[in-house]
Amino acid sequence: MDLRLADKTVLVTGASGGIGRALAEAFAAEGARVACHGHARFDDMRRWLDEQPWNARAIAVNGNVCDPTAMDAAVAAVTAEWGRLDICIANAGVWPPGDVPLGAMDPERFRRTIEINLLGAAWTARSYLAALAKSGPRADGDGGALLFIGSTAARFGERDHADYAAAKAGLVGLMLSLKNEIVRTDPFGRVNLIEPGWTVTRMARPALDTPGNVTRAVRTMSLRQLARGKDIARAAISLASPALSRHVTGQTITVAGGMEGRSLWDDAAIDEESIKDRAGYRADD
Repeated sequence: MDLRLADKTVLVTGASGGIGRALAEAFAAEGARVACHGHARFDDMRRWLDEQPWNARAIAVNGNVCDPTAMDAAVAAVTAEWGRLDICIANAGVWPPGDVPLGAMDPERFRRTIEINLLGAAWTARSYLAALAKSGPRADGDGGALLFIGSTAARFGERDHADYAAAKAGLVGLMLSLKNEIVRTDPFGRVNLIEPGWTVTRMARPALDTPGNVTRAVRTMSLRQLARGKDIARAAISLASPALSRHVTGQTITVAGGMEGRSLWDDAAIDEESIKDRAGYRADD
C-alpha cells in the first residue's frame, strides 16, 4: 500500500538514539526525506546518519529544543534544503533516572524536566507551524502532520517522577489546542499524540537494569512485553500517513502492550530475560 510519504519532508527531534532513530529509519524506509535533529549527542547522530543507506535523503540539524530561536533555525535549515516541512515529530525528551518524591525534589530538576519535555515540544511545534504558515498547505491536499511523543506516565502518573509525568501530561492539552490551530493554515493539517509505555531505549536502561523493574512494568500489560523503538515508529507512520489517517486528528494513541493501572500477572508468570530478548534489549539502540 502506498502510504503517500515518499515525497514528504519529515523532521524528527531527538534522533540521537532510541525512539528517535527508529522514527527516522521508519520514515526513510517509506522514501521520505528525513531531517534528523540532535543536540547533546549531535556528533554521534551525524556519524550514525552518514552510515545509513538512505543518507542522500537526509540531513542532520542541531538545536537546543529549550531555545525557541534555535528551533526556528533548525526548521529554517530544513526548509532551506527541501523547500518545505510536511511532517514534524516532537520526540526529544529526558527521563531523570533518580527516584525522588516531589517533597524532596530539587526545584531545578522539576523545571528542567518541564523545560525539555513540555516547553521543548512546544517550541518545536511553534517553529513547525510558523514554517507551515510561510510555505502554505500542499497543493495535493495531503495536509501537514504534527506528532508529539508522550508517555503513559501522563495517563497513570509515575511515583517519584512527578516532574516527568507532569511534563508529558501537558502535551495532551497542547495537542488538543494545536489541532484546532493548524487548520487555520492548512485545512487538512492534523495533530496527534503517541503515548509509549516501557520501551527499550538508552534512556530507559537504568530503570530496566534494576532487578524486578521489568516484572513490575509488564505485570500491568496484557501482552507482557517491552516495546521496541520500531513499535512506536510504526504508530507514527500510521498517524503521519495521509493514506491511513487523513481524518484522524486530536487523538492519543497508546503503544504500551495493553497497560492498565493494575497488576494482571503474578510475578511467577513473568520471565524477565525472555522479555528482554524479545524486545531486542541486547542489541544496540
